[in-house]
Amino acid sequence: MICLAVLVNMSFLTVASSEIVVGVKQGDWIEYNVTITGEVPAQHDVTWCRFDITAVDGKNVYVDITWRYVNGSKETESKTLKLETGQIGDCFIIPANLDEGDTFLSPEGDITISGVEEKTCAGATRSVVYASTPETMFYWDRSTGVLLEANSSYPSFTMFTKVEKTNIWQTQIFGLDQTVFIALVLVIVAVLVLAIFLIRKMKK
Repeated sequence: MICLAVLVNMSFLTVASSEIVVGVKQGDWIEYNVTITGEVPAQHDVTWCRFDITAVDGKNVYVDITWRYVNGSKETESKTLKLETGQIGDCFIIPANLDEGDTFLSPEGDITISGVEEKTCAGATRSVVYASTPETMFYWDRSTGVLLEANSSYPSFTMFTKVEKTNIWQTQIFGLDQTVFIALVLVIVAVLVLAIFLIRKMKK
């Protein structure tokens, strides 16, 4: 009976550990700067892109992707990213809350998370997971699964993509979220005003 209980518990843990968590929601957006060098194919000749999450349904994430090309023109396309089957484009969004050693499906096959670290991205310190394929080193935001940085190297060109700004998290000031920092400043100002008022009143 004890052995059976242990086996059932292990089976439950295996299923739980492989559960796919979607970390984004409708209305989230993220923008990237793209730097390319070398002989760039036409479909990769971009300098900027933006992802708008239009809907989330189960393990599927619906996005509008806007690309800006070197010549200044823009193009927007709608895509459905399917985290359960690995149809996630160029690894734009992966399952959230992954840890070192966890594996997820991608168009290139299984990718294993190499590690977790702290990284400053778009004005805030985030917990980041990273992994690599033969061509690309990837960094994703751990709690949401969104791509933060990708450094790709191909025979004829290189491509460096990095997050520029987003509404998913707030810019930090002295390590604090912008809203928290502003609230703290207002509290300090209110305390100082009150202190000055009391001092003047006592002098009278």
